[in-house]
Parts: sequence; C-alpha cells; structure tokens
Amino acid sequence: MQKVYLDNAATTQVRDEVISRMQEALAVHYGNPSSTHSFGRTAKTAVEQARKTIAKTLNAQPSEIIFTSGGTEADNMILRCAVRDLGVQTIITSKIEHHAVLHTVEELEKEYGIAVWYVDLDADGNPDMGHLETLLQKDGSKKLVSLMHVNNEIGNITDIAAVGKLCQQYGALFHSDTVQSIGHYPWDVQSVHIDFMTAAAHKFHGPKGIGFAFIKKNSGLKPLIVGGAQERGFRAGTEPFHNIVGLEESFVKAYEHLEEETNTVKELKRYFVEKVQQEIPGAIFNGLSGDLDKSTYTLANVRLPFDKQKGLMLLFHLDMKGIACSKGSACQSGSDQGSHVLAEILSPEEMDKPSLRFSFSMYNTKEELDYTVQVLKEYANS
Repeated sequence: MQKVYLDNAATTQVRDEVISRMQEALAVHYGNPSSTHSFGRTAKTAVEQARKTIAKTLNAQPSEIIFTSGGTEADNMILRCAVRDLGVQTIITSKIEHHAVLHTVEELEKEYGIAVWYVDLDADGNPDMGHLETLLQKDGSKKLVSLMHVNNEIGNITDIAAVGKLCQQYGALFHSDTVQSIGHYPWDVQSVHIDFMTAAAHKFHGPKGIGFAFIKKNSGLKPLIVGGAQERGFRAGTEPFHNIVGLEESFVKAYEHLEEETNTVKELKRYFVEKVQQEIPGAIFNGLSGDLDKSTYTLANVRLPFDKQKGLMLLFHLDMKGIACSKGSACQSGSDQGSHVLAEILSPEEMDKPSLRFSFSMYNTKEELDYTVQVLKEYANS
C-alpha cells in the first residue's frame, strides 16, 4: 500500500540535517546550559548562537527571542502576561483563530473580566478591516489585537502590515500567531508594526516541543513560568539544548532554501487544485485556499460533494488507503464537533458536506497527489 503524508500543517517530516545536529547534541554536548563548567558553557554558547541566528533573519534583536515549548505556550504567555502586566482590558480577535488563542482569551475573560471582541469576517474568512478600525475606536480601554498571519485550516493570509498600521494609529498592542508562517515566508519585524509573534519548529521540518516567541524590546512583560534565571530571566526551566539546536538548523535550512522550496510546494498545490477540479465535479475549495495568489501555498481545504453518511467514513477510508490528511487542526483530533473555522464561514447545509485539509511539503510528489485524487474519485463513484 502506498503511503502519502499530506498533513504538513499538523506537523512536518524532520530534515536529515536536523536529526544529525540533534544527535550530536544529545551524544556529545549534553551539559546543562546554566552550568559554569566547560560542558555547560559549550551548550550555553550554542543556545545563544541559535538566538542570534533567528533574530538576524527576522531583523530582531537577540533579546527579543524567547525559546518556548512551542506555539501554544508562546501564545498563552504573551496573551496572559499582556493582561496581567500591561493592563490590557480588551482583546480583539477573530472566531477562526487557533484554539491556543481562542481558549486563552476565553479564560482571561473569566479570570480577569476583560472584554473580548470578535472582528467580523467576510464570506471567505478574511477580517473586515473597517470593522477592526471601528472596534479600535471604541471606548478608551487598553487594547490588544490578536490575528493570525496564515490560517491553519483554510490558508487565508491576513494583511499583517495593514493590521499593524491600525494598531499603531490607535495605540493598540498587536500579537500574531505566526506558527503557519515562520519558516515559510520572509519576515522583517522592523518593517511591520508588531509587538508579539510565535513560532513552532515542527511546522518547518524541525523537532516538536520547541518554538519561540518574539517579544518586542521593553514590552513590559514579566515571566509566566518562574524558577531559575533561564532565558534571561523570562522563562524558567532548563533549556532543551538538543531541541534548540534542532530548531536553529531547521530555521536556517528553511530560509536558505526558501525560494526553491516555496516554488516546489506551490507547484504541488497548483497541480492538486487543478486535478481535484478536473476529476471531482462539485468539489469546492473553502475560504481562499483554492486561490494560489490569495492563500498560503502550503495547504488546500476542499469540500467534497459527498452526502453526510458517506462523509463520515471518508477520513477512515483515506487512512486505510495510506493517505494522511485531516478535517482541520490536529489539536482538535477526536472531536466530533467539526471545524470551528469552517463553521464560521459555511452554511449548515455546506457543513453537511465533508471538508478535508490537504497540506503539502517539499517531500511530496505529483505521483502522490495523483494517487490521492484517484482514491477520492473512486470513493465518490463507489
């Protein structure tokens, strides 16, 4: 049976170079980065070099990069500390954010009594910039806007520069979950008004359990996790040195080969979209995910013309055929409630049709996509 992995928005295959770098760290450079002896100093030097490498690529300062366990921790840390330490009274977000943001703001609403306002979305799932400006103009409360750059389910790309300008104009803080963006798009934090960003290595062929937060210098945030003085006092806990160098290696390789790998994956998505349209009449791409110019090149979310009963077995059928994809965010696997993202932009009738997210990487081939579409076509005709 052919094995096809098309769930790269959930996690990605780790690069060979990353595995080699991590193996060396685990076998040879195993000192605690906080120790003062040579073993510890070697590890500490590598951690700080990784911080500098990431900062340079993003045009940030090394002190603005804080290593975390991943995007979820980084989102939680930024949002919670902004309310606790900076006096944020209102968070403006959207109902199609990742649950790392949505569930956090819901908890903050309960714990601190802050206001949570949701920006309107158009039919494709894009934030209404006019409505965002209206919300920013309301009352005199201290506000923070949290809007993701690339939506992890439908692939829409938010105009981060435009959001940043509005935040700057009205004195609001701006946080963006950039987990689906870092490693796939170039970034210059000096050219965009942004206060906080998040990243996870496993989204760009690095290890799981490591990521980072970009926190603008002199933000005023204080630690969420306290204990030792690691991460310049901002995040306590022994640094996972092997994961940090794995993050650095995957980050460096992603940006060294960005143009080449972007073109490769973009061509795979174009091929897949055209193939689905040709072979499965009635298939519709959700959001803007079928438009290569208006959505990320890394994923497509397709609504298939199957009845509800047939749709219930679709994901299982694909898995039995060796094809890995998803109904939405991997973080809600096992839930039978469906995608909260699609529920915001589709009608109940449209939600009755099965939708699947196929996400691509440089390790995929057109032959794999041919096989996937053929399996879908056969299922449609069965």
